[in-house]
Amino acid sequence: MNDTVRIESGSWEQLGGPASHIRQVVFVEEQHVPLDEEWDGLDPQCLHLLAWVETSEGEKALGTARLLPDGHIGRVAVLQEARGLGAGASLMRAAIEAARQRGHDHVALAAQTHALPFYERLGFEAEGDTFLDAGIPHRNMTLNFSK
Repeated sequence: MNDTVRIESGSWEQLGGPASHIRQVVFVEEQHVPLDEEWDGLDPQCLHLLAWVETSEGEKALGTARLLPDGHIGRVAVLQEARGLGAGASLMRAAIEAARQRGHDHVALAAQTHALPFYERLGFEAEGDTFLDAGIPHRNMTLNFSK
């Protein structure tokens, strides 16, 4: 893990403030995801993860992800200022480990197609055809733990 990134996990009640800010900026403002699609009502049942990065102003939450009860990872978002610092990979490794600890034999996600190489480097394999989600091309990906 990048030693400049610290991962915190918890409930939506605990981490929803900073997580929602990051998702608002990345998905709603940058990628123009409609509000009703971003805020799908599933957050209270998920484990949330925040990536804290040391900045010149101190430690700031600059990335987020969530793990759904069925082992899907979603809403992976890193603010522009922290991209390339390892926050996304650290978030994903923590989400994968949390899924293992919960007894899942695999994790799955729907990746924006531009991010396929990022997830492939973490061991995910793309499957199926490209589809649109919130107007953005995606592919489903899976990481099996038995391999």
